[in-house]
Order: sequence, then C-alpha cells, then structure tokens
Amino acid sequence: MISRRRFLQWLLSLGAVGAAASAYAVAVEPLLRRRVTRYDLKLRNWPNDLRLTIAALSDVHACRPWMDIDHVHSIVDETNGLKPDVIVLLGDYVAGMRRFVTGVVPSNEWSKSFASLKAPLGVHAILGNHDWWDDRGAQARGHGPTIARLALERAGIPVYENDAVRLQKSNQAFWLAGLGDQLAFVPSRSRMSGRRGVDDLAATLNKVPDGDPVILLAHEPDIMPQVPERVALVLSGHTHGGQVRLFGWSPVVPSRFGSRYAYGHVREQCDLIVSGGLGCSIMPVRFGMPPEIVLVSIAGARTA
Repeated sequence: MISRRRFLQWLLSLGAVGAAASAYAVAVEPLLRRRVTRYDLKLRNWPNDLRLTIAALSDVHACRPWMDIDHVHSIVDETNGLKPDVIVLLGDYVAGMRRFVTGVVPSNEWSKSFASLKAPLGVHAILGNHDWWDDRGAQARGHGPTIARLALERAGIPVYENDAVRLQKSNQAFWLAGLGDQLAFVPSRSRMSGRRGVDDLAATLNKVPDGDPVILLAHEPDIMPQVPERVALVLSGHTHGGQVRLFGWSPVVPSRFGSRYAYGHVREQCDLIVSGGLGCSIMPVRFGMPPEIVLVSIAGARTA
C-alpha cells in the first residue's frame, strides 16, 4: 500500500510535469520550433514529366506576441530560401484569439511582408474563415471584398475566390484553382441555419478545361468528399493539426469529419495535404504540432 508521503510526492511530481508541459506548449513550441514539412508525391491526373515544388503557408494569424511582424519576416525569408516553383497562401492571416493577444498586426504590415515572397511561378492566395469573421464590415454587408483580400491585392498577390489561373513550367501547363471560404459568415439571428460559405466548387472547376491538370486550394479540408477525381491535389489548412497532437491523434479538430482530415497526407479519390499551420487560433497553445512551412514536391504521375 502506498504511503501518504509517497502519494504526496507523486502528486507534486505530476504537478511539476504538468506545469513544465504547459509552459512548453505556450512559450516554446508555438514560438521557437518551426519546421519545414516535406511531401514527395506522384499524383493521378498529372503529367508524368511535370515536376513541381510548392511552398504552402497557412494560418499565420498575425498578432503580438505570438506572431509579430518580425516572426512573419522570418517565415518569408525561410520560405524564399526553399526556392519553390510556386508559393501558395492558404488563408487565415488575421488573429483568431483576441483574448490572448497584446496587439494586432495591421493588414498593411503582414501583407507587405508577404510581398517579399519570391517564386518563378508567383505567389497565390485564398482566404480563410478568420479573414471573414474578423471583418465586421464584410459580415454586416454579407459580401466582400474583405480587408485581408484588399491588403493582399495591394501587395501584388492575387486572391482567388472560386477562380482559377493557368500556369506553365517547362512548356507544361497546369491550373491553380482557389475555392471561396466554406465558413465565411458567422450565424446571426437572421441566418440561423449555421455558418454560410462563399464557396462554389462547381463554378471554380468549370474554369479549368476538362483534362487539364489542376491543384485546388481550399482553406478548410472538409470540401474533400465533394472534390472530383479530375483534381490532382488539394492543399488545405484550417485545422492546425488540432494544435495538440499526441502519437498521431488530436483530441480536438475543427472539422465535421473529426480526425479524417486533421493533418498531413490523405489519399482518397485524389491527394490531399493538410498543413498544421504557423500560428495559433482560439488558444495560444501547441503541443506535438510545431508550426510548419509545407513543401510539396510533385515528381510526376502515379499509375494507380
């Protein structure tokens, strides 16, 4: 039988471990442990001889102290150092945890930093739910453009909402398609049916000729079951990998599909990569899910 003294020692040890883990999750991993996560893929419906590298930045959530402008600058410098063919920004540039920030990073500051991103095939962006939710004007009007979109466009970065662009590398053409956000409008008394999006997948893909290779940018990965096989790859963010991830499992994932699209590489009717993101949302905590820049290398077509 355990003695009272031994039991108290065990409780104190457990408390010390918990305090250390909490301090790490708040002060170390979100701020000091950024990584580059690399995926090497062969895709269906992709030209066999078209090799492409894509750097994806998602969920920056610019704010002080968790993602100040110097931190954003360092992300931009590291991304440029990877020398990708194309850079995509997957949404949620604004803060998503107002109660825990000491200051907002203005849109003209983070967008100016993104203007320094460089890639031969350009920098291309979509918006995330927080870029809509934090814009009271857009919420009241029931439509954009949002402050985040205007800031990116002033910085020379095109923003795609149910739109697509044709790009070319080594005389091979492919398309980037950007889906409007699926959770753009917060419910109000006049809209009690749930969050309403501005996404239109059919209209987006109708802008891509049949048979042409296409990569879809979609902030929330929940669109995945609706994506047709003609799409070679979907790139998403939003989930942050749950922000807390233990042995490949996240206790809380902001998705109606639970852990199905929580993080990483998923292969269903097409391939999906879900970024763990760079900033924090709701709570300034990361544990087992460091901030990441995603680098996808496409080596050509797969046979099955």
